[in-house]
Amino acid sequence: MDFCGVRDFILHRLKTELNPTLYYHSVEHTLDVGEATRRLIETENIEKKYAILLETAALFHDAGIIVQYIDHEGASVTMAREILPCYGYTQGEIDYITGLIMVTKLPQRPVSLVEKILCDADLDYLGREDFFIHSFQLRLEWQVNEVKNLPLYDWFKSQVAFLSNHQYFTKSAVALRDEQKNLNLQELKQLIGYIHQ
Repeated sequence: MDFCGVRDFILHRLKTELNPTLYYHSVEHTLDVGEATRRLIETENIEKKYAILLETAALFHDAGIIVQYIDHEGASVTMAREILPCYGYTQGEIDYITGLIMVTKLPQRPVSLVEKILCDADLDYLGREDFFIHSFQLRLEWQVNEVKNLPLYDWFKSQVAFLSNHQYFTKSAVALRDEQKNLNLQELKQLIGYIHQ
């Protein structure tokens, strides 16, 4: 497996081919998910052979958005199946990676620890202080690309529902992110109260 080679290849494609109006699903998001994945690999003591497969899945998990917005995970799987053999990944490794990619599709239903790590990494920002930046990036992305155009009050309500129903799956993510996620949720509820006054 040439992980470094495929990382450079897919990041170059994301930098050069992503629609510039993808304010949330940007190359920065992919890098952010990769960083969160590496942190969870370390804290959850994942074996090296699975770590590389996880990091590869993190690289590809949203790559299909180059091709299509809706069901981009499916397009990501197609891209992974086309590209990874060129970098020495076996069919078994590719099947494993594509399975990981599909588990990031909402609603997330991971089973194995490795699946749980990728899901937690993908939504790591929910439990961070920069949550509102990413939230508004997604809202703007949806507006500009005519996915959904919600008034601010309805957007905040949708975010309250999303955070209320979300759970981190790994012990590490719960320990690191749950407290701030709950603070973000309370702040959202306060904002709804201000708008409704």
